[in-house]
Amino acid sequence: MRKTIVITGASDGIGAAAARQLARQGHRVVVVGRSPSKTAAVAGCTGGEYLVADFAALDTVRNLAFQLLAHCGVIDVLANNAGAMFGSRRQITEDGHERTFQVNYLAPFLLTQMLTDRLLESGGTVINTSSAANLFGRIDPDDLELEKRYRPFRAYAAAKLALILFTREFDRRYRLRGATSTTFHPGLVATNFLREHGVAPAAGHSPLRHLVLTPDKGARTLVYLAGAVPGQDYATGEYYRRCEVARPNRQARDGALALGLWNRSVAMLES
Repeated sequence: MRKTIVITGASDGIGAAAARQLARQGHRVVVVGRSPSKTAAVAGCTGGEYLVADFAALDTVRNLAFQLLAHCGVIDVLANNAGAMFGSRRQITEDGHERTFQVNYLAPFLLTQMLTDRLLESGGTVINTSSAANLFGRIDPDDLELEKRYRPFRAYAAAKLALILFTREFDRRYRLRGATSTTFHPGLVATNFLREHGVAPAAGHSPLRHLVLTPDKGARTLVYLAGAVPGQDYATGEYYRRCEVARPNRQARDGALALGLWNRSVAMLES
């Protein structure tokens, strides 16, 4: 079955690789990225459909949602793949949020909220790209944006854990109404993200270098989940690694925490 698949963070890395693979399978792929030129280049390989948004500015996310609703009568898959880790100093966006929290979690949450009705109408699914970093994350409901003891990796790990909690709560709320959600860890992938943070060069000269994947291999789980039938080919609401259910951070299974995070996120966006 041909699907309409929206992939954010698709101008590079596993997002771009997944977009190309899914387009070759015959799906309609709408790629979303921050760089107009790089996103357009990927779209040239996938059918020419692309949109530009910067998740560090929530108004551009809102505009992205409006454009998607106008151009996509059906959304079978929303792949929230955009993500980044920022510098040693805590940064605040123009929206007043800690930048890592907003780009990796709050902006995807907003986009999904605005597209939920279309996903329900389409029987669609949301696929969130998390990371093994979630295992080192901790959600503190009283300090979601790390005003205390900020560290770049700590913020990134917490945001990726928040995505898993969001995934579970979305699936709990909407599965019986026809929309589902799943999250996955792509593995240690040799992308610009790793190079920018000095991980790829170190990994390339370490005994663990054989664990570093190409973007095409890192995209395999996303491609599998996007092309398969949720609830039939795989269980929804779960965290996947290598196309199989994996064990996330212990906090990820805290239903009360997931609900509380959802409600706090809604309140943040409404304010």
